Amino acid sequence: MLEFVDVSKSFWTGTKRKVILDNASFTVRCGMNLGILARNGTGKTTVINMMAGLEKPDEGVIRRNCSVSFPLGFMGGLNTKHTATENVRYIAALYSLDPDEVEAFCRWLCDIGEYFYMPMGTYSQGMRSRLSLALMMAMNFDLYLIDEGMPSTTDIAFNRRAGAIMRERFEQSTLVIVSHQAEILSKFCNSAAVLHDGKLYFFDTLEDARELYDYAD
Repeated sequence: MLEFVDVSKSFWTGTKRKVILDNASFTVRCGMNLGILARNGTGKTTVINMMAGLEKPDEGVIRRNCSVSFPLGFMGGLNTKHTATENVRYIAALYSLDPDEVEAFCRWLCDIGEYFYMPMGTYSQGMRSRLSLALMMAMNFDLYLIDEGMPSTTDIAFNRRAGAIMRERFEQSTLVIVSHQAEILSKFCNSAAVLHDGKLYFFDTLEDARELYDYAD
């Protein structure tokens, strides 16, 4: 479904070159539900963004033989000067979806009342998180990308609605989560890897991955 072939990525920090991936090759297959353990600052967000096509590798090839979501929580395609209505209809058009259906779904799931028709710059962080999650759940992807786990709010009704929809979507799709917390991965993933010093180490179980992750701390 998603294949990295000899992919390398690095950044110049001003004092040294930070290696994110060094000649990495791997495949995320249908139903794999991969959890990647990575410390903060190791490049987990960069890896997720490359999977989504938001960042390009320095070297190598990334093949996407499926529909891949934007990372959950990614707000780069949304304009804070525009309303939620304007934003979700624009994103729906980009994905060739019915704007009316996407808007209705997001408005129902977000349940933020009149704020849905106000500029996103007036939103709290919680309302932005709701909209990002609703927009992702409004679309059916083959592969969902999650950076640092599932968002949550203090609104119990929203969490219940969103949780039920996520479970339904994820049962029919493949999932990649990157996080520094193994507990998050254990809830959703059936395979695991550790990102360390530019290498991805794959394991049959999360417990095996955790041993390397804890040792490399």
